[in-house]
Amino acid sequence: MSTRDETFRPLSRRTVLGGLAAAPLGLAASRAVAQQGSGPIRIGELNSYGRMAAFAVPYRNAMQLAQDAVNKAGGIKALGGRPIEMVFRDDGSTPGDATRVAEELLTRENVAFLCGTFLSNVGLAVADFANQRKALFLATEPLTDALTMGSGNRYTFRVRPNTYMQTRMLVDAVKESGIKRWAIVAPNYEYGQSAAANFKRLMAAAVPGFEVVGEQFPALGKVDAGATVGALSQMKADGLFNVLFGADLTAFVREGNTRGLFEKRKVASLLTGEPEYMIPLGDETPEGWVTTGYPWETIDTNGHKEFVAAYRARFNDTPRLGSLLGYVVVGMIRDMLEKAGSTETEAMISALEGLTSQTIAGPVTMRALDHQSTLGAWIGETALNGRQGTMRQVRYADGANYMFPEAEVKAARKA
Repeated sequence: MSTRDETFRPLSRRTVLGGLAAAPLGLAASRAVAQQGSGPIRIGELNSYGRMAAFAVPYRNAMQLAQDAVNKAGGIKALGGRPIEMVFRDDGSTPGDATRVAEELLTRENVAFLCGTFLSNVGLAVADFANQRKALFLATEPLTDALTMGSGNRYTFRVRPNTYMQTRMLVDAVKESGIKRWAIVAPNYEYGQSAAANFKRLMAAAVPGFEVVGEQFPALGKVDAGATVGALSQMKADGLFNVLFGADLTAFVREGNTRGLFEKRKVASLLTGEPEYMIPLGDETPEGWVTTGYPWETIDTNGHKEFVAAYRARFNDTPRLGSLLGYVVVGMIRDMLEKAGSTETEAMISALEGLTSQTIAGPVTMRALDHQSTLGAWIGETALNGRQGTMRQVRYADGANYMFPEAEVKAARKA
C-alpha cells in the first residue's frame, strides 16, 4: 500500500496480523504547543468505560490495535512520521463529569482533539463544550439526531449512523408487513425519545392508517421488566418497536419470553443484533425480530475477515460492534490528517468535510452539510444458532441512503 494513498484501504491478512495498515493516522490541535513538535500526537478519547464496558472496552481494544499498527508502520507520514498516542479516560456517563474530563484532556494532557463518548446526553454536552473551546470533537458513538441537527456546530462530527438513519432502516424493513397498530418501548432519555419520535414520523408516512396504541418509557438502566411487559401486553398491538439495550434489554426479553409478549407480534428493534447485546441474551434470544446489528462472522467484504483475524489474535476474543467502530474511526482520523497535512483545528475540519474513507464496512463519507458520516449498519432478523443468538437474511444498509434530507438539515441548523 502506497504511503501516498489517502484512503484507509482494506488490509491484507499479512498486514493486519502485523498491526494495522501500513499508513499513517493521527490528530492534533493548535492550542497545545506540545502538538507542534516531533513527539507523539496525543488524542483525547473519553467514553463510558465503566458503565458501558460491553461496548467501550472492545472499542478501546480496536483503537489500540490501530494505534500500535500505525506507529509500527512509521507514524503519520504527512507530519514527519510522528506517532499517535491515545489518551483514554472514562467520561463518568454524565454530562457534568464528561465536560470536566474533556477540559482535563485539553489542558492537562495537551491532547490534539477530542473523540468518543457513548450516551447521547453526554455526547451533546461534550459537543457544546467543544464548540465553546473551538476544539475538534469526533463523536464516535452517540446516536442522538440533535448532535448534527439542531445542536450541531462547526467543531463536532459524528461517525455512527444516527437515530433517524437506523430507525429509517428498520421502517423500510417492516413497512411491507402492513402492520398498523404498534406499541413502543424505549429508555426515557434523549436517544430513546428521539428513536420513538422518528419511528412514529417515518411509519406514519410509510403505512396508511398507522397508529401507536401505547408507549412505555422506563428509566435507563432501571427497567421494571414485569411492569413494562405487563403494560405492553394490555395494549393489543400487532407490532412492537423496541429501543431498549444493555441490561434493560436482557431483563425485558426474559420477561417478555415468559409472558408470551412477542408471540404473533412483529418486533422491530434497534441495536439488538449487535454482539454487545445479543451475547448476554444467549439462548433466550427471540427469533424473527427485525433489527440493526453486526453479524461479524458472516461479513467477508472490504478486508473485514482480516480485521477479525487480527482482533482475535491480539485479544483472544471475537469483535463487537464497538470493535468495528474503533477500527473505522482510526482509519477516518488517519485519512483526515493525510489530507490536512496539518494538526491545526481549521485544517482538520476542512479535511474532514467531504472526506471519503475506504473502511472495512465499505466507503464512508463525512457529509460536509451536517458533519454526519455515511457509515451504515447491517439489517436482518434475530435467530438462534445452538444456544447463541445470531442474525439471518442480513444485508448492509449504506448510510448514504438514509440521511436526513438536506433541506431539513439546513432548516434545523439555521434554527
